[in-house]
Amino acid sequence: MNVVILAAGQGKRMHSNLPKVLHPLAGKPLARHVIDTARSLQPEKLVVVFGHGGEMVRSTLDAGDISWALQEPQLGTGHAVAQALPLISREGQTLVLYGDVPLTRASSLKRLLQAGHDGLSILTVDLPNPTGYGRIVRDAAGNVQRIVEEKDATPQEKTIREVNTGIMAIPSARLADWLGRLSNDNAQGEYYLTDIVALAVAEGLPVRTAQADDEWEVLGVNSKVQLARLERVYQRNIAEAMLVGGVRLADPARIDVRGELTYGRDVFIDVGCVFEGRVELADAVEIGPYCVLKNVKVGAGAQIAAFCHFEDALIGPDGVVGPFARLRRGAELGPEVHIGNFVEVKKSRIAAQSKANHLAYIGDAEVGQRVNIGAGTIVCNYDGAFKHRTVIEDDVFIGSDSQLVAPVTVGRGATLGAGTTLTKDAPPDALTVSRAKQVTLTGWVRPQKPKK
Repeated sequence: MNVVILAAGQGKRMHSNLPKVLHPLAGKPLARHVIDTARSLQPEKLVVVFGHGGEMVRSTLDAGDISWALQEPQLGTGHAVAQALPLISREGQTLVLYGDVPLTRASSLKRLLQAGHDGLSILTVDLPNPTGYGRIVRDAAGNVQRIVEEKDATPQEKTIREVNTGIMAIPSARLADWLGRLSNDNAQGEYYLTDIVALAVAEGLPVRTAQADDEWEVLGVNSKVQLARLERVYQRNIAEAMLVGGVRLADPARIDVRGELTYGRDVFIDVGCVFEGRVELADAVEIGPYCVLKNVKVGAGAQIAAFCHFEDALIGPDGVVGPFARLRRGAELGPEVHIGNFVEVKKSRIAAQSKANHLAYIGDAEVGQRVNIGAGTIVCNYDGAFKHRTVIEDDVFIGSDSQLVAPVTVGRGATLGAGTTLTKDAPPDALTVSRAKQVTLTGWVRPQKPKK
């Protein structure tokens, strides 16, 4: 089997410099959804026909299993498929898909291929308002005769509700001949791929149809209004699958999954959360409202409070994080770690039962177990040119408003007094304080504004 994906269109109604097929749906380019579905069918050849956007389209979507065919100029769907002819096998079937129709299920395409195993098959759908679509014209016995485009249809043909989606499975051996016989004598002045249906009928070849399970499977994107509608369809489907899988969602209409989200039992997700990349939620995880998680693993029983932002991070079992916490790349929290409001952790490992509950920055650090990091503490990891590492051993207590100027080590069981600026290693089991001498000035008067 060959798969040919048509992705050469400009998308003028998108009003964008970005080629239409690269606009994101659920964080992934439209055409990437189509390519991934095509791959699941395991074709012998996968060809993408590109045109508008040229190298941008190719560089964004390219992979080792894709062959590329340039369509320049764009003279219609039949002309587009013709550009792929030198790259495809002349045996079996050729499945034609569209780079701006992202949500077609593989199950529907398998039915289409089965329907056309000895001829040509068309994926169709019945629409209550078929305006704008090509109609499936059948004879009195119900056999497909041809497809007529909206602009070429008679008033009677425009009443037909069964429409062509453009997705077809075509016998590869006949494709070159049929495409060579297409005419552009129509209202659009284009070479319609759909005209091969009448050629197949004339040759006595079986022409069958298969229906998509849902209308949204065959909806294309020609404007940002349509893109937004399909985004909500996609997210609704994801949310419903999560509910069926046992996740409790505060509101299924207010969640966005822009990647792969896996989850255990008894997970709760509040409103407005966004999941990007690959996110794993273990059993009994609770996530508060308006959190963003990108490439994150969350251990069993962890509780994430509102307005947190995590990226490339690991949260251990029974952790408590937030609200308003940020975990950046390389943050690894062990079991029962507490990270509180307005605390940022970057490229640091924090071991079990340690806490940084308020207003702290921990960067390029190794933090042991049962460490308490006071409010306002900063790990000064950057000297203006290089990053340096800080080590805080087990059972350390760091007083509020301390600065640890890396590279330094705080020994096991050490205590840093509040306001300490640590520039040398702190010995274990001792109090280290770095402060100027406290002075009281008698007779000092606080400045006051003059009275009006």
